[in-house]
Amino acid sequence: MSTSRFTEDFKIDAIKQITERGYSVSDVSQRLGVSTHSLYAWMKRYSASPGSAARDDQSSEIRRLKQELARVTEERDILKKATAYFAKDAK
Repeated sequence: MSTSRFTEDFKIDAIKQITERGYSVSDVSQRLGVSTHSLYAWMKRYSASPGSAARDDQSSEIRRLKQELARVTEERDILKKATAYFAKDAK
């Protein structure tokens, strides 16, 4: 059994052909002389997992919402003080 060793760049370029250029795994496998099993393993290893992308989106959304909450809370406090000020003058 001979095991071919491929460079990291070769593996990443192979994965880019599938993910970015839209080639099928079987086409890339035949053209490069690599098994489909190896390509799927490389995709799992080198591709950004969808879970991490979703977590990044969620963390940026949480950060944005926290900033908005702080702004709205400050606006509310200002309005409370203004209401108290004007209510005192009305009496």
